[in-house]
Formats: sequence, C-alpha cells, structure tokens
Amino acid sequence: MTVNELMINHVTKRYRRHTVIDEVSFNLAPAKIYGLLGRNGAGKSTLLNIITNRIFPTSGMVAMGPQNVNNNDEELGKIYLMSESNMYPKTTRVKRMLADADRFYGKFDFANARRMLGQFGINEKDRFSNLSTGQKTAVKITIALNVNAQYVLLDEPTLGLDVNYRETFYRELLRTYSEKPRTFVLSTHLISEVQQLVEDVLILHEGKIIVNEPVEELLGRAFLVSGPAQLVDEYTAGQTTTDSQTIGNLKETAVIGELDALRPIPDQVQIKHLDLQRAFTALTNH
Repeated sequence: MTVNELMINHVTKRYRRHTVIDEVSFNLAPAKIYGLLGRNGAGKSTLLNIITNRIFPTSGMVAMGPQNVNNNDEELGKIYLMSESNMYPKTTRVKRMLADADRFYGKFDFANARRMLGQFGINEKDRFSNLSTGQKTAVKITIALNVNAQYVLLDEPTLGLDVNYRETFYRELLRTYSEKPRTFVLSTHLISEVQQLVEDVLILHEGKIIVNEPVEELLGRAFLVSGPAQLVDEYTAGQTTTDSQTIGNLKETAVIGELDALRPIPDQVQIKHLDLQRAFTALTNH
C-alpha cells in the first residue's frame, strides 16, 4: 500500500492579536522518525493539534497527499496523536482504552500492548484516573506504539517517566519501528536522549520553522569554538555566530554554518561539533 506524505502548507494560527504558528510549511515522509523541538510556548502542541484536526488553523492546510485532512475521517484515521491532555472519563479502565483504539483505528496490536503494560507494571483492569502521571504516560505510549496509524505524533511522550521506563519506551519505539516502519514525530524537551533516535529534526521557534533537515546535516555544520576571547573573536569574525559565553579571558562561541577552511586555527583555539541539545540551544537563545 502506497503511503502519501503528510504535508503542512502555510499553516498559521492566531488567537486574536497573538500569532502562535506563523506560515509554517514542511512535509513528513513515510517511515521516518522526526524530532519536533522548541522552547516552551513555541507552538509545538498547537501545531500537532492542527495536524490532527483537533483545532483549526487560521489559514493554510494540512493534506495527506492530494487530500485535505480537514473533516476527512479516512485521512485522519491514518494519523494518531498522543498528547498530554486526558480526554477519558474518570471511570475509564485501561482495557477500555485499548478497545477504543481498536474500534477507531482497527487492527490494534493487543498482544504487544499487553506485553508492554506488563513491563510498566500496569494492569488492564486499572482505572486510568487512579494511575500516577508516569503510569498514565506509559498507558498512552503503549496505545500509541500499537495503534494502526501511518503517522504517530507523540507530544511529550516521556512525561513523568523515570529513567528506566524512558529507556523502555525508547527500546519499544525502535522495536516497533523496525518491525512495522511508519512515521513517528517526537515532540520532547529531552533532546539529548532522543538524538540517536531521530533522523530528521524540525525546530519551531517563535511560531516559525527555523530548521528542517537531517540531524546529521545540522550537526555537521554546528561547531563550538573555544579559547582565549581575542583569538576566538578573530577566528569567528564573519562567521554566523550565536550563544557566546565568556568567563574571564576565555570564551566559547557556537557557530552554525560552514567554517572557513582556508582560515588558520590558532594553537590555543579548540573546535568541536555540537550535540543536538547544544545546537538547539544555540539556535534558539539569540
């Protein structure tokens, strides 16, 4: 079966005079793991809710191939959003939540879901409202990883999980992605933990997408230049620099872009590649 790209075309969302999402456009390809990164209030949750038709854009369109997803049940049935919101009545049991996922999307993997619940120490008969924050998250990610959808959007999927259960989640994500490739979008603040998982990164900053490229390409042009302040300034002159820090006579400056290969590097200056967390900070701090 051919899977179409999920296309976000010039999407804007305004609340009165406040613009949360501003002319955002990008495509999500089939069978990829994306990282959607942004500071608090950048608009990540709003964007994910627009993609899944939970809220409507002020302008622009979300499409699955040639089909607009707005009020299109067939296309919306290919997209699943796990969010922080709890939309279940207090009396709902975990077993009912699994059944609902099967009823709405079909072909839910009950066997694997029950295996995952066992790893998280959760019983199907538990009331969802009685679970801790971390346990509620565990139930949600169990459903998200076993639902029959081509695009699975995960909004803060590790909320309340301790380090052991976060590792369980990452392991299960890679397992299900390997066995049944589909597109996952991870919107998270734990950037260092997901760096090895995501293939492409989208950075949303002040309502706009400022980065949309493979992680490897971004980190290939993200550097930290450190050493005596004067030498660092001389070496980075004319480069695209951001997020500098100075302590006494020592300075470190992030450079996002290609370094001048012909410019000699002073002996006291060190250059190393940034990791994804540090690159994100450099891009969104200025």
